[in-house]
Amino acid sequence: MVPGEMPFTIRLATSESDLLGAQRLRYRVFVEELGGDGDLVDHEGRFERDIFDPYYDHMVLIDPQRDEATLDHVIGVYRLLPGDRRARMGRFYCESEYDLSPLEASGRKLLELGRSCVEPANRGGAALFQLWQGLGAYVTERQIEVLFGVASFHGTDIDALRAPLSLLHHRHLAPEELRVRAIGDGAVALDLMPEAEIDRPAAMRTVPALIKSYLRLGGCIGEGAYVDRAFNTTDICLVMDVSHIGEKQRAVYAGAPAGRRA
Repeated sequence: MVPGEMPFTIRLATSESDLLGAQRLRYRVFVEELGGDGDLVDHEGRFERDIFDPYYDHMVLIDPQRDEATLDHVIGVYRLLPGDRRARMGRFYCESEYDLSPLEASGRKLLELGRSCVEPANRGGAALFQLWQGLGAYVTERQIEVLFGVASFHGTDIDALRAPLSLLHHRHLAPEELRVRAIGDGAVALDLMPEAEIDRPAAMRTVPALIKSYLRLGGCIGEGAYVDRAFNTTDICLVMDVSHIGEKQRAVYAGAPAGRRA
């Protein structure tokens, strides 16, 4: 591959095949791989969908070597909702799990991220990098100031996750002005063990790669986790103040030359 050349195509879904391809990929990851389910999941057609889909933008990563007719051309996806479009749906997806009032009271331009996934064969390489570049361009174009969204650990056994959840609480808790809080019957505390008792390298190895990527960019987490039994996950809410992203990271993920703002 020529240096700087990207193997895939990234775009906002505008066709039915792109949206169906995104929902098919989500089914493969969230239902078949992780054991999730939901009221609008189509098991016969193998599509993971919900009531929020019509209101959100779907950023899709396309393998141009694959046939769109088979719906396997989408190899990565992000679901995105700018805050100024929240009123159309009536709420953000996260609001069923987290009190977002600190973000809404900030008066800053918000963007909710969700349903992020990459097919197993392309995780950890150019695919994730291109998704980040696409997201960076989307954020820059809309002058977004704060990103947020739930990210998941597989499984609902809180005791098995107590070390990584506690480490995130002790090391990466959001500042008070951006600190969303878990609510409802699924809410659980993150502060499950003292920091001194945590094997930090071992705990960090169990943190999903996507969460670690946000943390490296300066992201932080809300107070508490939410156990989503329908999706067989334990969710945390990631929050990122775009102004805190370093110049080097901003250049890499936005695809801009080093030393210049994206």
